[in-house]
Amino acid sequence: MVTVRPQGARTIDEILASARARLVRVTPREAFGELSGGGVLIDIRPAAQRAAQGEIPGSTIVERNHLEWRLDPFSDARLPWVTGYDHRIVVFCVDGYTSSLAAAALLDLGLNRATDMIGGYRGWVAEGLPSAPAGAATVTLAPGAAPALALG
Repeated sequence: MVTVRPQGARTIDEILASARARLVRVTPREAFGELSGGGVLIDIRPAAQRAAQGEIPGSTIVERNHLEWRLDPFSDARLPWVTGYDHRIVVFCVDGYTSSLAAAALLDLGLNRATDMIGGYRGWVAEGLPSAPAGAATVTLAPGAAPALALG
Protein backbone atom coordinates (compact mmCIF):
# COMPACT_ATOMS: atom_id res chain seq x y z
CA MET A 1 0.00 0.00 0.00
CA VAL A 2 1.22 3.50 -0.82
CA THR A 3 1.98 5.48 2.32
CA VAL A 4 3.03 8.84 0.87
CA ARG A 5 0.80 11.01 -1.28
CA PRO A 6 2.12 13.53 -3.79
CA GLN A 7 1.81 17.15 -2.75
CA GLY A 8 -1.72 18.42 -3.42
CA ALA A 9 -3.27 14.97 -3.79
CA ARG A 10 -6.53 14.44 -1.92
CA THR A 11 -8.23 11.25 -0.80
CA ILE A 12 -11.58 10.32 -2.28
CA ASP A 13 -13.15 11.08 1.11
CA GLU A 14 -11.76 14.62 0.93
CA ILE A 15 -12.96 15.05 -2.66
CA LEU A 16 -16.42 13.77 -1.72
CA ALA A 17 -16.65 16.09 1.29
CA SER A 18 -15.62 19.04 -0.88
CA ALA A 19 -18.27 18.18 -3.48
CA ARG A 20 -21.00 17.76 -0.87
CA ALA A 21 -20.11 21.06 0.80
CA ARG A 22 -21.23 22.74 -2.44
CA LEU A 23 -24.56 20.92 -2.72
CA VAL A 24 -27.95 21.25 -1.06
CA ARG A 25 -28.70 17.53 -1.21
CA VAL A 26 -32.28 16.24 -1.20
CA THR A 27 -33.92 13.21 0.39
CA PRO A 28 -35.66 10.63 -1.79
CA ARG A 29 -39.07 12.06 -0.80
CA GLU A 30 -37.92 15.56 -1.75
CA ALA A 31 -36.60 14.22 -5.05
CA PHE A 32 -39.99 12.56 -5.68
CA GLY A 33 -41.62 15.96 -5.19
CA GLU A 34 -39.17 17.51 -7.65
CA LEU A 35 -40.63 15.33 -10.43
CA SER A 36 -44.02 17.04 -10.19
CA GLY A 37 -42.42 20.46 -9.84
CA GLY A 38 -40.54 20.40 -13.13
CA GLY A 39 -37.35 18.84 -11.82
CA VAL A 40 -35.51 16.14 -13.71
CA LEU A 41 -34.19 13.01 -12.00
CA ILE A 42 -31.02 11.88 -13.75
CA ASP A 43 -29.99 8.27 -13.24
CA ILE A 44 -26.24 7.91 -13.83
CA ARG A 45 -26.04 4.19 -13.04
CA PRO A 46 -24.73 1.87 -15.76
CA ALA A 47 -27.12 -0.55 -17.45
CA ALA A 48 -25.93 -3.54 -15.41
CA GLN A 49 -26.85 -1.84 -12.12
CA ARG A 50 -30.23 -0.75 -13.45
CA ALA A 51 -30.87 -4.27 -14.73
CA ALA A 52 -30.11 -5.76 -11.32
CA GLN A 53 -31.88 -3.15 -9.18
CA GLY A 54 -34.65 -1.53 -11.23
CA GLU A 55 -35.42 2.01 -12.28
CA ILE A 56 -37.29 5.11 -11.12
CA PRO A 57 -40.26 5.83 -13.37
CA GLY A 58 -40.02 9.25 -14.98
CA SER A 59 -36.26 9.50 -14.61
CA THR A 60 -33.83 10.17 -17.45
CA ILE A 61 -30.91 7.81 -17.97
CA VAL A 62 -27.63 9.63 -18.62
CA GLU A 63 -24.80 7.29 -17.80
CA ARG A 64 -21.97 8.93 -15.88
CA ASN A 65 -19.50 8.98 -18.78
CA HIS A 66 -21.89 11.17 -20.85
CA LEU A 67 -23.28 13.42 -18.13
CA GLU A 68 -21.43 16.69 -18.72
CA TRP A 69 -21.82 16.48 -22.52
CA ARG A 70 -25.58 15.85 -22.30
CA LEU A 71 -26.26 18.62 -19.76
CA ASP A 72 -23.87 21.40 -20.83
CA PRO A 73 -26.01 24.02 -22.60
CA PHE A 74 -23.05 24.83 -24.89
CA SER A 75 -22.36 21.22 -25.87
CA ASP A 76 -23.28 20.00 -29.34
CA ALA A 77 -24.20 16.70 -27.64
CA ARG A 78 -26.62 18.25 -25.13
CA LEU A 79 -30.13 16.89 -24.65
CA PRO A 80 -32.76 18.90 -26.58
CA TRP A 81 -34.42 20.24 -23.42
CA VAL A 82 -31.15 21.63 -22.05
CA THR A 83 -31.70 25.21 -23.16
CA GLY A 84 -30.14 27.15 -20.28
CA TYR A 85 -28.61 26.97 -16.83
CA ASP A 86 -31.65 27.12 -14.55
CA HIS A 87 -32.87 23.53 -14.83
CA ARG A 88 -33.56 21.72 -11.57
CA ILE A 89 -31.53 18.54 -11.91
CA VAL A 90 -31.35 15.85 -9.24
CA VAL A 91 -28.71 13.20 -9.94
CA PHE A 92 -28.78 9.75 -8.39
CA CYS A 93 -26.66 6.61 -8.39
CA VAL A 94 -26.84 3.44 -6.28
CA ASP A 95 -26.07 4.85 -2.81
CA GLY A 96 -25.49 8.59 -3.27
CA TYR A 97 -21.71 8.82 -3.52
CA THR A 98 -20.90 9.02 -7.22
CA SER A 99 -23.95 11.24 -7.68
CA SER A 100 -22.45 13.84 -5.33
CA LEU A 101 -19.32 14.03 -7.48
CA ALA A 102 -21.45 14.19 -10.64
CA ALA A 103 -23.70 16.95 -9.26
CA ALA A 104 -20.62 19.00 -8.31
CA ALA A 105 -19.41 18.66 -11.91
CA LEU A 106 -22.76 20.05 -13.06
CA LEU A 107 -22.30 23.01 -10.73
CA ASP A 108 -18.93 23.56 -12.42
CA LEU A 109 -20.79 23.79 -15.75
CA GLY A 110 -22.95 26.57 -14.27
CA LEU A 111 -26.06 24.48 -13.61
CA ASN A 112 -26.55 26.19 -10.25
CA ARG A 113 -29.71 24.26 -9.28
CA ALA A 114 -28.15 20.81 -9.71
CA THR A 115 -27.87 18.50 -6.72
CA ASP A 116 -28.03 14.83 -5.82
CA MET A 117 -30.26 12.49 -3.87
CA ILE A 118 -29.18 11.27 -0.45
CA GLY A 119 -29.07 7.47 -0.33
CA GLY A 120 -29.38 7.05 -4.09
CA TYR A 121 -31.61 4.41 -5.64
CA ARG A 122 -31.40 2.22 -2.54
CA GLY A 123 -32.65 5.10 -0.40
CA TRP A 124 -35.53 5.68 -2.84
CA VAL A 125 -36.60 2.02 -2.63
CA ALA A 126 -36.20 1.97 1.18
CA GLU A 127 -38.67 4.89 1.35
CA GLY A 128 -41.22 2.83 -0.61
CA LEU A 129 -41.26 5.28 -3.51
CA PRO A 130 -42.31 4.11 -7.01
CA SER A 131 -39.86 1.90 -8.86
CA ALA A 132 -40.06 -0.34 -11.90
CA PRO A 133 -38.17 -3.36 -13.10
CA ALA A 134 -35.50 -2.82 -15.70
CA GLY A 135 -36.88 -2.65 -19.22
CA ALA A 136 -40.38 -1.57 -18.13
CA ALA A 137 -40.25 1.45 -20.49
CA THR A 138 -40.84 3.97 -17.67
CA VAL A 139 -37.62 5.94 -18.18
CA THR A 140 -36.13 8.10 -20.91
CA LEU A 141 -32.82 6.94 -22.37
CA ALA A 142 -30.47 9.74 -23.39
CA PRO A 143 -28.38 9.14 -26.50
CA GLY A 144 -25.54 6.76 -25.69
CA ALA A 145 -27.25 5.24 -22.64
CA ALA A 146 -27.56 1.47 -22.80
CA PRO A 147 -30.96 -0.01 -22.07
CA ALA A 148 -31.15 -2.11 -18.93
CA LEU A 149 -32.40 -5.54 -19.83
CA ALA A 150 -34.28 -7.35 -17.11
CA LEU A 151 -32.24 -10.18 -15.65
CA GLY A 152 -33.79 -13.51 -16.40
